[in-house]
Amino acid sequence: MADVLVLGGTGTTGRRVVAGLREAGFTARAATRKPGEAGQVRFDWTDRPSHAEALRGVSAVYLLAPIGEAAPAALVEPFLAGALAAGVRRVVLLSSSAVTTDTPGLGELQRLVRAVPEWAVLKPSWFMQNFTGEHLIAQGVRDGEIVTATGDARVAFVDAGDIAAVAVRALTDPVPHNTEHVLTGPAALSYAEAAAIVAARVGHPVRHRAVSTAEFAERVTASGVPAGFARVLAALDEDIRRGAEDRVTTAVEQVTGRPARSFETFAEEEIR
Repeated sequence: MADVLVLGGTGTTGRRVVAGLREAGFTARAATRKPGEAGQVRFDWTDRPSHAEALRGVSAVYLLAPIGEAAPAALVEPFLAGALAAGVRRVVLLSSSAVTTDTPGLGELQRLVRAVPEWAVLKPSWFMQNFTGEHLIAQGVRDGEIVTATGDARVAFVDAGDIAAVAVRALTDPVPHNTEHVLTGPAALSYAEAAAIVAARVGHPVRHRAVSTAEFAERVTASGVPAGFARVLAALDEDIRRGAEDRVTTAVEQVTGRPARSFETFAEEEIR
């Protein structure tokens, strides 16, 4: 097959997808606004000419929505039209287990991707990696208090490496998947339970504090996220509180042939 374009190629899942593709013998282009290494290509959602250059000679695309856009279809639809015109046959969308085709804004992307000849929609639960790096949850770990609007509901956190492994298969398997994959870890945990596991690794107390959906939206906006998108994120927390993410699937093992990584293993290997 020709090159695979990986949008968000330096991000949490994108860089893992790039590495997995290359390890499997495929040529991966890591799309980024500021390319600085071999194998990277410039891509900016707001710069249409960069799309055409990034898509040249590409047969498959790993698609991430524009960050912070509550209604991203206006940017994604013309990109997909250009991709198909350039010869792309397969698109794998990173969506969310909380998003359906009926979800305003983000759900529209699933409908767009399903119109591509070969496609897959990845619907992971919340990332284990949210507990590390610069995410608000990770900042809460450092501060000793994780704040969400999820109450005591449970989430089957999933590892970014498992998401990437499924993406590589969906991008490269000879037979297109043409389906959605709901991806979770092997067990559902409340944020309080996850905080206790993390606290044992960082060596200081970490607790979970539940707040209202409105207060959480305000906190997310204060962190620099656009208010409209902050409300979207807060609504997802509210869905968790109602039990939407309290489920476990075997999709990771079914697609990759190996079990999904547990939260305990993640914490042992990545939490410092």
